Amino acid sequence: QVQLVESGGGLVQAGGSLRLSCVASGRVFTIYAMRWYRQAPGEQREMVARMTRDGVTNYADAVKGRFTISGDFAGSTVYLQMNSLKPDDTAVYSCNAFAAGQDYWGQGTQVTVSS
Repeated sequence: QVQLVESGGGLVQAGGSLRLSCVASGRVFTIYAMRWYRQAPGEQREMVARMTRDGVTNYADAVKGRFTISGDFAGSTVYLQMNSLKPDDTAVYSCNAFAAGQDYWGQGTQVTVSS
């Protein structure tokens, strides 16, 4: 089992920045990849950024150049630095861990970007 707790969401003006954190606990040594997803009202959940234990990162086209995923699997914390935020980035952001063939989810954190 892996438990995930996100923090760092909030309200920010367009053009601003936020940093989300995701702390993993439990059988963290089984985690292969950690991902950030978001879901806006009335929209499907989409993957925003992904980082593997090997350090490989991937981003959704909508956030490339603005968001950066980083972290330390040994320290069990992953971050999502979000810069140049836009109102379209408003969503609930959730941390996901893929570990031992299973997906684990955090509770989510709200990010609201005002215009």
